[in-house]
Amino acid sequence: MNEPLLPSRSELSRGNETALPTVPGLRKLFGGLGLTILTALPISALAEETQEQPRRGGVIDTIIQPEPPGLVLGMIQNAPTRTVAGNIYEGLLRYTTDLEPIPQLAESWEVSEDGKVYTFHLRDNVLWHDGEPFTAADVVFSADVFNRELNPSARAVLEHVESIEASDDHTVVFTLKQPFGPFLLSFEAGTFTMVPKHIYEGTDYRNNDANSHPIGTGPFKFDSWDRGTVIKLARNEDYYEEGLPYLDGVNWHIIPDGASRAVAYENGTVDVLPYGTVENFDVPRLSALDNTCSTEQGHEYFSPFAMLWMNNRHGPMTDKRFRQAVMYAMDREFARDVLWNGMGQVPLGAFGSNARFQNEDLTPYDYDPDRARELLDEMDYDGTEVTLLPVPYGETWTRWAEAVQQNLKEVGINVRTIATDVGGWNQRMAERDYDLGFTYLYQYGDPALGISRSYLSTNTAAGSPWNNVGGYGNPKVDELFNAAATAHPDSEREALYHEVQEILQEDVPLGWLLELGFPTIYRCNVKNLVNSAVGVNEGFRDAWIDE
Repeated sequence: MNEPLLPSRSELSRGNETALPTVPGLRKLFGGLGLTILTALPISALAEETQEQPRRGGVIDTIIQPEPPGLVLGMIQNAPTRTVAGNIYEGLLRYTTDLEPIPQLAESWEVSEDGKVYTFHLRDNVLWHDGEPFTAADVVFSADVFNRELNPSARAVLEHVESIEASDDHTVVFTLKQPFGPFLLSFEAGTFTMVPKHIYEGTDYRNNDANSHPIGTGPFKFDSWDRGTVIKLARNEDYYEEGLPYLDGVNWHIIPDGASRAVAYENGTVDVLPYGTVENFDVPRLSALDNTCSTEQGHEYFSPFAMLWMNNRHGPMTDKRFRQAVMYAMDREFARDVLWNGMGQVPLGAFGSNARFQNEDLTPYDYDPDRARELLDEMDYDGTEVTLLPVPYGETWTRWAEAVQQNLKEVGINVRTIATDVGGWNQRMAERDYDLGFTYLYQYGDPALGISRSYLSTNTAAGSPWNNVGGYGNPKVDELFNAAATAHPDSEREALYHEVQEILQEDVPLGWLLELGFPTIYRCNVKNLVNSAVGVNEGFRDAWIDE
């Protein structure tokens, strides 16, 4: 999925199997402005507390699923690319699990009192993997040219930027058109990738020869890619953080079958199972194995939010009472407790619990089939058939679609499931050829970065499965989202976002399913693997193996 939403958990669990409650019915079916931020403590300060000293050497074997289409971040934004290439490329900043910015390629920064000028001071000892120095010119090119043309996430942020200038080789100044609250949350490696100007300037970016051998500044260099088998990364001996990385390399194995991926961990072929690499029903069993730890930490930046698109353009979905009925009909707690093994959180509304400015006073859509039937009677629903499009991402998602289908049928909605492969799902969503459809999107910690895109009427154009696919439009919602993005200070943003949530809670443009809980499973002797808000996407730089 292009493009993690739980309260942060600082403890790692060993062999921690979730006991599922008895669920009737469906269980039978499935059995800071004006502040100068100086150089921060080393990343090791964020690590799990341990009295053990890090050990140099060793290679970690892990899995990437599905195989990424390429490894040039910025040019490619999907999750597999981010996961592997986040260890090759870097951004100006990293983020703690509390979404606080910390230094990466920028060692310090200042923000003007009016919230419009951001000055970044770059490290002066950074080299690209080909030995060329990283400078402010690379930042200006990456931000103002490369990302503006190729990276939709960065492009949305850059709409608020008036100018980007290098005042010297190690200082870059971003001047905004108006204050933009989440600006400092925008500089994660995959969202605002730094690429080498000397490699890409004046070239056809998508056909540049370097794309097959990506060059970044990160702790690991690209080594080799045996298509369909393994991607190998090797230690960057010239990395600017003294002593890092500890590992000699990371091997990303490509194993298409979910059961085979689980077996690869059981038999010791791989040491780490990143989120989404095994089916949920395998998680309790694998987590209970000897020398196995797991954590749900490391997804705070992305905050994956599962949703049920409802095509507001036609059929009964045009009536908000039908959409409300769908919300009341779905047993979302069953989905969390049974299908997702108790991982995740049932959302209150459009804003996940990890997003800023959540309005906690909203009335929730609890599981209430009787209320769903009342609403359908009020609108004189005539039994018109609606189609349901699952996400083709494995057995868990298939079971979830079956559960929702049964929920809807139980209140009288005539629903038929249409199965597709990944390509078919993308095409149907992009062409708006659906009635109800599963998806999940990243919320990125701030509503202006990851939430508003699903509701703005100016973001409904066909061709993308990642914008306002439902076709919802409300001028007041547009006005509030646009005003909140640039309001200053945060108290004004909060008031605007609370108001927009009240409208969305009434209109129900789409179904809010689950704040997804994605565990990372790993050998307990792999230390300090998940230590930031993007987890394994950059965690191998600080990881080490305790023999």
